[in-house]
Amino acid sequence: MPDLPKLAFLDFEASSLGKHGYPIEVAWVLSNDEEESHLIRPDPTWTDWDLKAETIHGISRDRLHAEGAPVADVAARMLSALAGYTLYATAPSWDGKWLSRLLRTAGLPRHALRLQDTEAVHRHTVHEVLRGMGVPADLHDGLMTKVLSQAQRKDDELGPAEHRALADARREQRLWLDIRRRSQEVAAQELSQSSSQG
Repeated sequence: MPDLPKLAFLDFEASSLGKHGYPIEVAWVLSNDEEESHLIRPDPTWTDWDLKAETIHGISRDRLHAEGAPVADVAARMLSALAGYTLYATAPSWDGKWLSRLLRTAGLPRHALRLQDTEAVHRHTVHEVLRGMGVPADLHDGLMTKVLSQAQRKDDELGPAEHRALADARREQRLWLDIRRRSQEVAAQELSQSSSQG
């Protein structure tokens, strides 16, 4: 099996979904299973807080002030730990907003790290596995639909997201690994059928 690509699956929790919401927790899981999670102590300029959001993620402001790491420390750790990795999130518009706010507040360029949509890496992974195993290109689209639908059904059986950054990032990494495994299986089946028919 080829080496795992350098991917990171990232998730944020936030104080609110309003215009002035801010990140309160970030976690990532690398393709090789390494993971980190950080509570973020709100910057003094960050004041927006939605009690409905708190009931969903279960993180209080008191806990953030007591246990959270300073914004600059979290941003610096992200730049260090994620250098050389391609970053993916399920909601890149939202997660990208929180990432940008974190980086800018830490005095860093807001595009020092960039997020891509996990759906893109799902499709890319299936295509790369099929191509790498020698499956004819004209079969890729049909097999991709099969793999992605099977993996998504399995993921849906887990129920809704937990709305904690590490749990949700772990789930995304597991889904990607499942898609990779299923791609290898369908490629092997397709090649086996082709050789038996030949």
